[in-house]
This record gives sequence, structure tokens and C-alpha cells, in this order.
Amino acid sequence: MKPYIHQAGELFHKVQLQRVFEDGKTFPDCIPLLPLPEIIRRYEASKEKPGFNLCHFVHRYFQPPPECQHSFKSRHGGSVSRHIEDLWEVLSRSPQAEDTSLIPLKYPYVVPGGRFREVYYWDSYFTMLGLATSGRFDLVESMINNFAYLIDTIGHIPNANRAYYLGRSQPPFFSLMLEILSRDKGEGVFRQYLPQLEKEYRFWMKRDDISGEAAQKRTVRLPDGELLNRYWDEEDSPRPESYREDVELSAQSPQNPARLFRNLRAAAESGWDFSSRWLKDPHRLETIHTTDILPVDLNALLYHLEQTLARATSSGEAQEFTRRAESRKDALQKYFWKDGFYFDYNFVAEEHTPSYHLGACFPLYFTIATAHQARQVADILEKQFLQAGGLITTLESSGQQWDAPNGWAPLQWIAYKGLLNYGLDDLAAGIRKRWVHTNLSLFKECGKLTEKYNVMNNVTACGGEYPNQDGFGWTNGVLLALLNSP
Repeated sequence: MKPYIHQAGELFHKVQLQRVFEDGKTFPDCIPLLPLPEIIRRYEASKEKPGFNLCHFVHRYFQPPPECQHSFKSRHGGSVSRHIEDLWEVLSRSPQAEDTSLIPLKYPYVVPGGRFREVYYWDSYFTMLGLATSGRFDLVESMINNFAYLIDTIGHIPNANRAYYLGRSQPPFFSLMLEILSRDKGEGVFRQYLPQLEKEYRFWMKRDDISGEAAQKRTVRLPDGELLNRYWDEEDSPRPESYREDVELSAQSPQNPARLFRNLRAAAESGWDFSSRWLKDPHRLETIHTTDILPVDLNALLYHLEQTLARATSSGEAQEFTRRAESRKDALQKYFWKDGFYFDYNFVAEEHTPSYHLGACFPLYFTIATAHQARQVADILEKQFLQAGGLITTLESSGQQWDAPNGWAPLQWIAYKGLLNYGLDDLAAGIRKRWVHTNLSLFKECGKLTEKYNVMNNVTACGGEYPNQDGFGWTNGVLLALLNSP
């Protein structure tokens, strides 16, 4: 976040701690009305003068970012599919260069909506499901080209196209995006984007084995030699978009602040920010220890990336990536399976984490599980996760947004498709029916689709650092795909 931390320094710190804007993400997204060095010069010259007002100063020299259209109503009345089709245009952005934290892209893209004014990595896969259903492969391809551009210029796909997200990525769905595009363009897309697939893989697997450390960046070498992955962030400072929250939490945490901040950032890389799955005490965010944890969903995604690289490369290289994929599959079964369910693995404590969560569905989505394992997972999903409105995310009600009572579109899709892979059609259909009903009920009531839903109590979803957002990219995409599923 160089423009606002390294250049603005004290000003950024004071603006965020004093909450000049209600949402901490607003100031990092602001547009400076003068060159930053000049704004800082004026700040230094005036900050000690009698009557100086920080809020007035900021609003004089910074323009808040434009908001997405919260009040959008479909002109076609009543049809949620038509509403989503209209929203593709509302949520689409054209390439533009501006002197802000926004990283300019080369092609059009779709943002999630609300406070999320940029393109997000893993959100985009689920948005693309709906775009493909709409026949908008032009937008699918342009978004993939943007991600390829980011991989080529930055070395990875950041959390989103903001400078303050450069230290982290998000769950690696690039290879799955290519599967969507291949429906329109054919198998050649895997070869076409092979350089970017290889760079994405190198980013996640980067390590220096000479050092001898088992855990290095996003990789962990286990005692029996297996190489698995965790979430990480290159930075260990407060997140610019949640600066005040992180600083205040550090005052409550026994962790070294740098370690706490990296654990918070690593959880943000997971997309599950935040969830009891990352906490030692499920009700205390200050006990977060994300970097100690090998996540089952991340490693299943990297299994798919290795499979895709085998699919795209020449015969000799294909054999090596097939070997790596099979080795990871064996490790997934060895380290993540316990008592009829998939759990994350704490490699520091050398034990499974206790959290039951929907990340357990990813081995079904990628057909890693055996048929017997799939049935066992399905049994727990039906008895413990399935609610009137769909699947809860975890079994904990911690106050974090990636916990009960909330349900999220991407995880409903992963569970639904994973169950279908094993012929568990009745449960899959039940999840689909309940989730669609939840979406349609709120749409009928207020004409909106939102980021997440309370699937237990049929009231507005809550929890986390910000209010529920309207829009919403991945909700639109998954709902449209489900409505058009057989």
C-alpha cells in the first residue's frame, strides 16, 4: 500500500485510527486531489496549527471512491435471472488508470459490489459460473486475461487489484477458470495459458530448501517428506483496509504484533476472513494462528492445479505433474481425514484442528475422496450442517462472518457439485433447493442479492468487520448456475 503508508505515513495512521471514514477501506481507496507529496507537505505545515481539523483536511484533499449502486432495481420486475443479467452491466468496470491504490487492468471485469470496488480473485470464479450461464464468455475471457496479466507483471494474482493487497493472493482458482473458458474455446486454452499456470504454481510452491526450515512462505515440508501448503502474506503489519481493527486487536493479543498481523493477513488470503477454523479459541480472534494450519481446501485446489499442468504440458513434464498430484492426493488422505470427515491439519502441534467446516467438501469437488469417504462426509453434512436455508459454514457461532449462522454461495456450490460427483443426488438437490429458496425469498422481499445469508434464522446475515454487502458477484453467479442446473 505504498501510496498511503510509505508516503502518507503519519496521516494514514491518524486517519485510520480516528476513523475519519466509517469504513476503514474507504481511505485506502480514496483519490488524492493533489500529488501526494504536496498533500503531505500541506499536512505537515498545518497539523499543529490551532483549529486544525483532520476530517476537514482529508475531505478537502481526497475524493472518496464511488460507491456501487446499492439501490439498483431490475426494470424487468420479478425475474431474478433478468435481475442478474442486468447486474452484469452494473457491476462491470472498464480499464482505467488513476492515481490511487487501484492497480489498472487491461480488460473489462466484474466487481463483487458494495465496498468491494475492485476485482477479487476467488470471487471471480463463482461470478464466472453465472457469466458462462449467461453466455458472457467475452467477460469470462477478459477477466482471465486480466489475471494472466497480473501473474505476468506481479508474479501472482493478488487478493484484488489494489496495491495494499500485493502481499497476498487468494484461493488459487485460475486453473478452474480455464475450465469454464474451455467450454467456449476448447482444450487449447490450457496450452495458451500454460506460462501463467506455471508461474501461479511457482508462486505457491516457492521455497529455499537450502535453509533447512520445514515451513517456508506458503509451503511446509512434513516429517515424512510430503510437501503441502498453507496461507501466508509477505507483510507483517496491520492491513491498510482494516488498520484500526488490527491495531486494536494487537493490544488484546498475547502474540507478537508482527505475528498476529501476519496471521490476520494469511486468513485474509484464505478468503475466510474470519472464521473459528483459524482460532485456537473459537470465540477469540486474538488467538488466530492461520500460519500454523495446513488447510484442506487450499491443498485440494493445488492438487487440481497440478492436474491441470499435467493436462497442459508435454509428456515428460506431464508425468512429473501427475506424480506431484498423486503425491498430494495421498498426503491429503493421510493428513486431513479423521473420523469420517476432512479437517485442517496443525503442522506445529502435529494434530488435526477441531473445526468442522465446509472446506471438507473440496476433496469431493475434486474427486479425491473415496466413495465411502464421500458418504461419510455427506452424512455429517446432512445431520449437522444442513439448515432450513442451506449449509452453515462451520458448527461454531463465534460472531465471525465465516461461521454459523451464515451460509455463503461459493461453499454451497462446492458442496452441491461435490455430492453430485459421488451420486449423492438427494442431498445435493436438498442443498440446492434450500439455498435457492433463501436467495429468492430475500430477493422477493427487497429486490436484492447479498454477499452472504443467515441460513438458520431467515434474518439478515451478520458478523465480521463490515455489514452485509449488496450486489453480489458470487451470489449472482452461483444462483444463476443453480437455477440452470439439471
